[in-house]
Amino acid sequence: MIVDQLAFEDLVRTHRGELHVHCYRMLGSVLDAEDLVQETFLRGWRSRATFQAQASERTWLYRIATNACLSALARRPRRLLPEDLGETPPEVAWLEPYPDRLLNDLADTAPGPEAVYEQREATELAFVAALQHLSPRQRAVLLMRDVVGLDVAEVAAQLESSREAVSSAHQRARATLRQHLERTPSRNLNAAKRDLLERYVVAWESADLDAFVDMLANDVVLSMPPMPEWFAGRAAVRGFFAWAWGPAGPGPFRLLETRANAQPAFGLYGRAPDGDGYASQAIQVLTLEGGRIARLHGFVRPDLFALFGLPARL
Repeated sequence: MIVDQLAFEDLVRTHRGELHVHCYRMLGSVLDAEDLVQETFLRGWRSRATFQAQASERTWLYRIATNACLSALARRPRRLLPEDLGETPPEVAWLEPYPDRLLNDLADTAPGPEAVYEQREATELAFVAALQHLSPRQRAVLLMRDVVGLDVAEVAAQLESSREAVSSAHQRARATLRQHLERTPSRNLNAAKRDLLERYVVAWESADLDAFVDMLANDVVLSMPPMPEWFAGRAAVRGFFAWAWGPAGPGPFRLLETRANAQPAFGLYGRAPDGDGYASQAIQVLTLEGGRIARLHGFVRPDLFALFGLPARL
C-alpha cells in the first residue's frame, strides 16, 4: 500500500514520461495526453490504498492510464491524418505531432520481455497514425503487449478480460497494423540525410521550387491538418508550392529545426501580419526514404510551438 506522499511524488517523477507517451499513442494528441496523465496520477493517489503488491507500481499505473484513455476515447472521435480520410466528415479530430524533447526525458525503464517495438520506434508518426485505425480496446492490447511488453495474463488483468479475448484482440490488431504500416521512416541521420535537410531549409527560405521538388519522392504525400486537402505525387505538390511560394502566397518563410515522433521536423514561420518578423505557423514532420522526402506533414498548430521549445516569433 502506498501511503507516503513523498514516495508517491517520486513514483510520479519516475513514470510520468513513459505514461505521457503511452497516452499519446492511445489518443493521438499530445495535449490530450497531458490531461490524461494528470488524471492518471489523480486516480492513482485516490486509489493508492487498493494497490496490490502482486503487481509492480509501474504496471498498476499503466492500468490506470489505459483505462482512463479508454474512457476518454469512448467520448471522442479517433484522430487521423487527411490522407486517411476518403471523405472529410463535418467534424474530424486530427492527429498531433509529439515533441522528441519529451522522449528525451523518458526514464531508462526496460520494457517487458514481450515487447517487439522500441519506445522511439513506436512513436513514429506512421505507427501512431496506424494505431488510430484500431478499436480503442485493440489499441490498448497491442500497446500493452508489443510496446510495454506485458504478457497475456497481465494484459487480461489490466483490462478485466480473459486471456482468450486478449489474444484474439492482439492478433486482429497486429493484422490491421500491418495493413497501414506501409512505410518505415529513416531513423539515423547520416551525412547524406543531413545534407538533404540542409538543402530543404535553403529551398524553403529561398523559394527555390525546382530544388525543392528534386528532393521529393515520386509518390510523395503532403498534408497540412487541420486543412482536409492533401496532395499526392510530385506534380500535385509542385502545383501547390508554386502558389504558396508565389506572389499570392503567404511567404516568405523561415524554418527552425526540431524533432518530432523520432523523425526530422521543423518549426515553420511565415511573415507576421504586422510585418514585424516571422510568426509561428506549422510543425513540419518529414519522413525520409531512399535519400528523398516521402511524406511531409505540416501541422498548422502554432499552439504546439511551446511544447517543442520553439519561440512564437522570429
